[in-house]
Amino acid sequence: MDFQGHRAVTRNVLLLPGDGIGPEVMSEARRVLEAASEQFSLELIFTEGNLGGVAIDREGQAYPESTRSLAYEADAILLGAVGGPKWDALPAGERPERGLLAIRSDLDLFCNYRPALLFPELAAASSLRPELVSGLDILIVRELTGGIYFGEPRGITANADGLREGFNTDRYNEAEIRRIGRLAFEAAGRRNGRLCSVDKANVLEVTMLWRETMEALSAEYPDVSLSHMYVVNAAMQLVKEPKQFDVLVTGNLFGDILSDIAAMLTGSIGMLPSASLNAESRGLYEPVHGSAPDIAGLDKANPLATILSAAMALRYSLNASEAADAIERAVASVLAQGLTTADLVADDPKASPLGTRAMGDAVVSALQAQ
Repeated sequence: MDFQGHRAVTRNVLLLPGDGIGPEVMSEARRVLEAASEQFSLELIFTEGNLGGVAIDREGQAYPESTRSLAYEADAILLGAVGGPKWDALPAGERPERGLLAIRSDLDLFCNYRPALLFPELAAASSLRPELVSGLDILIVRELTGGIYFGEPRGITANADGLREGFNTDRYNEAEIRRIGRLAFEAAGRRNGRLCSVDKANVLEVTMLWRETMEALSAEYPDVSLSHMYVVNAAMQLVKEPKQFDVLVTGNLFGDILSDIAAMLTGSIGMLPSASLNAESRGLYEPVHGSAPDIAGLDKANPLATILSAAMALRYSLNASEAADAIERAVASVLAQGLTTADLVADDPKASPLGTRAMGDAVVSALQAQ
């Protein structure tokens, strides 16, 4: 008898710990994924590669060919963090961050989901009053492989007067705008049916086209209410009345800025995961926070954003939504118990925050207790 159809599907997960606190938070996310794999019979197989500063040190470039090969074989990629002052003196095109941009472009990871969800226990840690952020649940959809970060020409040169000047090109075509717009409309349709497109259409031609294209798309999604907002106003509204938003969609530069503003509404940037997907739902998942070299190796980093990024990988790329839900419940359970890390209690001298490893232990225990 042939039992092949009943065998578990093997899923390949590439781990890119990266720089600074990346290896520490990655270690805890891996332990949580391993626990979920056992609990839900997921047959996850892990490989590890280099990206960013560590890749420069070990292999001479931020996105080496060895990592590229592993990335093409992976069903999902989990990243820790890249960058740090150690590599700041390198030319701009050779710095660790160029590795992150390169893997996004190489795999065509054009859609970035950045949820800003406030856990009830962290309302007091938000930069805004609890009544302004209680119940906050925003999704920022950021276009990730176009715009000013990738546009050409770019560089630093001398002008006719002999003065050095830097220049970058902000560029989008209709196809790029439509494909990110469709995913944003679909995400809004699954939520509360409200989509706000953020641009600077009163000044920038590239965002005039963005607005026109979003307007044209809206006819295909009659159940979603589309609004527009200039980026300066959107930034102000996020810190004035954030709960007015459901889903925001915007380009690469504006999305980078707005998602970091939204991070502070949730209590800590250490709580925010993200997903970067291509058209086939293969993706790279990473915490929004940076490499935090000042606390690297001190067991102080908050691993929850990386753990929640792992849950997003299970949901969007690994066809394991049940396991993703269980991990998110485990994180909520840990916070409900009053367990926190140093970044969540910075202003409380009486607090006893957990270290990175202990927080990972707590999430694994909460997951296994379900």
